[in-house]
Amino acid sequence: MPLLGWFHRHYFRVQTSGWEHVPPAGPMLVVGSHNGGLASPDLAMTLYDWHRRFGFERRVYGLAHAKLWAGYPWIAGQVAAIGGIPFHGRKAMAVLERGDGLLVYPGGGQDAFRPHRQRGRIQFAGRTGFLRLAIRQGVPIVPLISWGAHDTLLVIDDLYPLARAAHRLGVPWPLGIDPEVLPLYLGLPWGLALGPVPNLPLPVPIHTRVCAPIHLARSGLAASRDRDYVQQCYQLVTSRMQEELDRLRAEKT
Repeated sequence: MPLLGWFHRHYFRVQTSGWEHVPPAGPMLVVGSHNGGLASPDLAMTLYDWHRRFGFERRVYGLAHAKLWAGYPWIAGQVAAIGGIPFHGRKAMAVLERGDGLLVYPGGGQDAFRPHRQRGRIQFAGRTGFLRLAIRQGVPIVPLISWGAHDTLLVIDDLYPLARAAHRLGVPWPLGIDPEVLPLYLGLPWGLALGPVPNLPLPVPIHTRVCAPIHLARSGLAASRDRDYVQQCYQLVTSRMQEELDRLRAEKT
């Protein structure tokens, strides 16, 4: 916490708001948009803000891509130390059933490494697993947005479509793992880098905001399997988050 606090105050000069929207008790799904590559500094700063406000009794766990444990075990160890768990449906349900908060970033690598020109856009790549989970468990969705973290590196473009075409022609994936995203970016410490490799974020101001909870109209197993309803919820959540991000961007630029 002291180390994260130094980064919070002096390196990223974080401004944060909306914490009154966090329900005082009970399970919830906190849904965020990834920024800033594998470093995702807004995630670390949000966890710092969470714990300095609620202490360590109001627990929140973060779902991380299982490939993180396969490709970057050292980073995965650090993630686990602050409450990260590999994404798995049963693990996620266990957290909510225990009454804890669950933090999820549905966009994954496509969101974290989206080109810099798209930094103002919510990008969940059509993934709806988090919604099926929230609907099944009947928990509120608390949107989490941020502005500035995507400036900690400059993503030029995602070359994954070219890499996938080469793989289909017989070129193997590095380490035998499909990266799902292949960004070309400028950043520390590599300068020009290719691939979802770890980076050191630049010291730019970050603004985070917790938004009002979204309470979905239906819940339960049957509702979670209703594709049309899940898509309606997807549009509701992403549009609400986009509106909030546009508002935050306008305030801070």
